[in-house]
Amino acid sequence: MNISKIITLAQLKKAGYQSKSVHDEIRDNLIRTIQDKENPFEGILGYEDTVIPDTERALLSRHNILFLGLRGQAKTRMARQMVDLLDEYIPIIAGSEVNDDPLNPMSKFAKDLVAELGDETPIHWVHRKERYGEKLATPDVSVADLIGDIDPIKAANLKLSFADEKVIHYGIIPRSNRGIFVINELPDLQARIQVALFNILQEGDIQIRGFKLRMPLDILFVFTANPEDYTNRGSIVTPLKDRIQSQILTHYPKDIETSLSITEQEADILAEQKDRVSVSDLIKRIIEQIAFEARSNEYVDKKSGVSARLTIAAFENAVSSAERRAIIHGEKQTQVWVSDLAGIIPAITGKIELVYEGEQEGPYQVAVNLLDKSIRTQFVAYFPNPDSLKKRRSTAKKSTEEKEPENPYKIVTRWFDAGNHLDLLMDMKDEARIASLYKVDGLFGLVKKYYPQANDKENALLMEFVLYGLSAYSLISKKTIDGKIVFKDLMGSMMNLGSFTANEDDEELNEDDYQ
Repeated sequence: MNISKIITLAQLKKAGYQSKSVHDEIRDNLIRTIQDKENPFEGILGYEDTVIPDTERALLSRHNILFLGLRGQAKTRMARQMVDLLDEYIPIIAGSEVNDDPLNPMSKFAKDLVAELGDETPIHWVHRKERYGEKLATPDVSVADLIGDIDPIKAANLKLSFADEKVIHYGIIPRSNRGIFVINELPDLQARIQVALFNILQEGDIQIRGFKLRMPLDILFVFTANPEDYTNRGSIVTPLKDRIQSQILTHYPKDIETSLSITEQEADILAEQKDRVSVSDLIKRIIEQIAFEARSNEYVDKKSGVSARLTIAAFENAVSSAERRAIIHGEKQTQVWVSDLAGIIPAITGKIELVYEGEQEGPYQVAVNLLDKSIRTQFVAYFPNPDSLKKRRSTAKKSTEEKEPENPYKIVTRWFDAGNHLDLLMDMKDEARIASLYKVDGLFGLVKKYYPQANDKENALLMEFVLYGLSAYSLISKKTIDGKIVFKDLMGSMMNLGSFTANEDDEELNEDDYQ
């Protein structure tokens, strides 16, 4: 159908156009998409076996939908992508505020125009992108905003009585007729405003200031809500919830691999940054692990959730930290070091809600602890678990015949126990950083033992990672002082603080456990 040549109602009828409801339109296009093995929700990762199938079933059932989930779970993005399931163009009566179907006009304007012009009624074609409406629910949203009200200025200009239907100014919902309308954070909508939606959802009609309008609106409604809202800020009134046919639960990525893919896809890294800064898989995994640690951390409010935006912002900050350091030293290329992750703290503190104990601890300290826990968790994926070595050593003491387990960290920890320390500046030049790392006895040998194929750049990063890992497992100490990270022996540091008392029987800190 060549729509550019169809500009009147007569031409539309002659072309054989048949009206279709928006629910049927989406259903038919979704069926074709599924048959063609296409994904109607491109770029939505981690929902392939859960949320997407549920959404497809709801759309096939021609249901209105409520996405229920914590912040940053792609609820609104799912709704926006449904636009691609609409037909590319549909005809409306030209000048209609509510997208009147030329074959079934419903507004007084459209009916009067068809009665006056008949088959010569002008037709306008609307693209699918124009058939989407969205409103963030806030306490100040009114019925007039959503549904409509009498417009006194229009009445004065047209010299009409307030009893004339032509003086109505339609709200955003009627203007979204024959399309998709989304209300985000539905519980934030006042209860009396939610009540105003009852008739629209069930009977498909609207009422404005006493006008007995019968406007069978044709809209796919999509609502989003956070479970926290049911108890904190508001709730979805029961009759409204009952009228929303499908409630779909969203969730965070269930594994690191999915989380990595989301960050890789969403992070806004400039081409010049990519050319200058390389980011290893190790660094990426540490960053992703932070979100997983936060979601189970005792200081973080689980009801509020931890958005994927945390890791996206943290990744961007990590790249920028390395870029800034390279600019300072005039380096054409660098990589993100573990030390650069100190620069992602602002991306963490602004993305987590703390419980009372967390507020007492302080947002900065909680963020630092989350980073340390992330390093600790990822460390055992690359090197032997220091805790398991302790347990094996303790068990070996019980049998003199059993060979003492090998401790791969022995040479490194002994170097620090001998009174040596290592200072790494935050904005240290790469060449100087690498030279400093090689000063630690056994560090390079440890890395080569487990990663013999690693290149020089990977070796240096892994060497730094070992120091952070040993610190996370309390085998050496790490302190940050005025832009400098100092690694020292654990016992000496504790004795200097006057907080350590030697105990030969203490298996947790007994030096023999690591020798």
